Amino acid sequence: MVSPNLIKKSESLYNVNLSTKKLFQLIYGKKQKGEGRNYDDDTPKIHVSRIVSRLSFLYEKLRQAVDYDDEHLLRKNAIKRILKRKIFIESVVKAYDGEEISMNLLTELIQAGYLPNNQVPEVKIGEVAKLLDKYIELRKHFRKTYSSTFDISSSESEEKNKLNNWIISLAATEIEENLGRDEVKKLIVANMFEILSKSIKLPPDLPYKKDLEIQIYLSVARNYAKLDQEMLAFFAFKYYNNWEEADDEQLDKIAHNLNAIYEAVTFQLKHPLIKQIDSIVRRYSLYFTILMETISDNPTKIYENAISNTRVFLTFIKEKCEKKYGRIKNKLWRSGLRSIIYIFLTKSVFVLALEIPMIKLFGEPLNPVSLAINISFPAVLLFVMIIFTKTPDKQNTEKIIEGIKEITFTEYSRRQPFVLRQPTKRGSVMNIFFNLLYACTFCLSIYLLIKLLNFIQFNWVSITIFLFFLMFVSFFSFRIKRDVKQYVITEERETFLGFIFDFFYMPIVAVGKFLSDNVSRINVFIFILDFIIEAPFKVVVSVIEEWTKYLKERKEDLS
Repeated sequence: MVSPNLIKKSESLYNVNLSTKKLFQLIYGKKQKGEGRNYDDDTPKIHVSRIVSRLSFLYEKLRQAVDYDDEHLLRKNAIKRILKRKIFIESVVKAYDGEEISMNLLTELIQAGYLPNNQVPEVKIGEVAKLLDKYIELRKHFRKTYSSTFDISSSESEEKNKLNNWIISLAATEIEENLGRDEVKKLIVANMFEILSKSIKLPPDLPYKKDLEIQIYLSVARNYAKLDQEMLAFFAFKYYNNWEEADDEQLDKIAHNLNAIYEAVTFQLKHPLIKQIDSIVRRYSLYFTILMETISDNPTKIYENAISNTRVFLTFIKEKCEKKYGRIKNKLWRSGLRSIIYIFLTKSVFVLALEIPMIKLFGEPLNPVSLAINISFPAVLLFVMIIFTKTPDKQNTEKIIEGIKEITFTEYSRRQPFVLRQPTKRGSVMNIFFNLLYACTFCLSIYLLIKLLNFIQFNWVSITIFLFFLMFVSFFSFRIKRDVKQYVITEERETFLGFIFDFFYMPIVAVGKFLSDNVSRINVFIFILDFIIEAPFKVVVSVIEEWTKYLKERKEDLS
């Protein structure tokens, strides 16, 4: 019989690697600092009126409802929107002032609830202004370059607008990074990049050696940090330029080559290796996410078990996985509700407002059943999709545990590299065949649906609206299920019914994505909010803010 002491000894033989030790130390230090943080020190903080904040917060919630995006991207989107208003619209009537724009930007973010009130130090105004000044100088150099090297034409004008907008999105991303700097996330990105840059190799026949490093980094940022294309473009932009140290001469050089830099960045964001690298990085992102959240619960206790009792440490990991699975459904319902509100406000109201007038215009009979189905269908379909979404199983948890052992303990470090393969290239004949098959599948699916809708006496107007919503909601249901998929690393078991479902349903999802990407650009509600409501609303808010300050000053004078 094996002695229990020998078992205990063998469990404590695994050595926590240096990178993970640093992660433990950083999380422990941050937790200690957080518990003892005192916001009532002598450092001046930015303060806004609570009344004004409530008004701005409600407006921002409405703005989020009609401009759907992931929650962690909302502040960056708000920064970009404010900068566009300040630089493109308000600059027409007053000169640029970096300090003033920075102050207004931070104040609006606090009012909207993106930053805490009475906690942002006033020195941030200068930091953000310094970042912003650099982009304004780049924009000046670019406009100067544009006027001297480009002919005035519609294509050149379109290119100028594209690059001007890109400069603003880069500025918004860097400001967001400055405001939301997370040292733990930054360390994890560095640790993951270190592991994967050693583990991912290219075969000799692939000509992408110079791109591998930036592709791994972008993949880590995309899959772990969940950055969008604009934010990834910022990191690729910095990769091609010594941006942090750029002086006036370098800014001029960047401005002259801005279009070439934009094309290089765009190539990196559409690189042929993305799918292969993402499939690897996605798993490691999950490992580090679970490890970080487990450590955060109790850094001291978790570390003691990691160095002395591996089995208990891995039990904590397993418990964390099960808790995460339990929260997935709640997040799905929350995302589903946001999607329903978004579709209703931006699509349903607009389309349904046309349904009855169009039916009368074309002399079609009004069918209350079809009208009711078109109104309720988006919510019902999303509800059904969420209900039938499966959470990860025990086998998935075991794979996560094995992955965390690999990134935590020296003895489990990966020995065999991931060797990428030549991206699959189908022949033109095969591509044409598959595209035709895809199109035929879509047409067949739509034909069968139309036959079914005709059977329940839908007229052609109601059918058009139903199909429009089917495609939109199908894509959104597919999108919100990403919250579950990011925790799944086991291979999905293929079934015949699943194959048939995908065969007919995926083309509808694809068309829904196309419509979402293109119709969302013609969002009448966003246009109204941005150009008709927001600017005057912010003026009113600013006046109310100043009035409350004035009243406070008068009150202090009387005391």
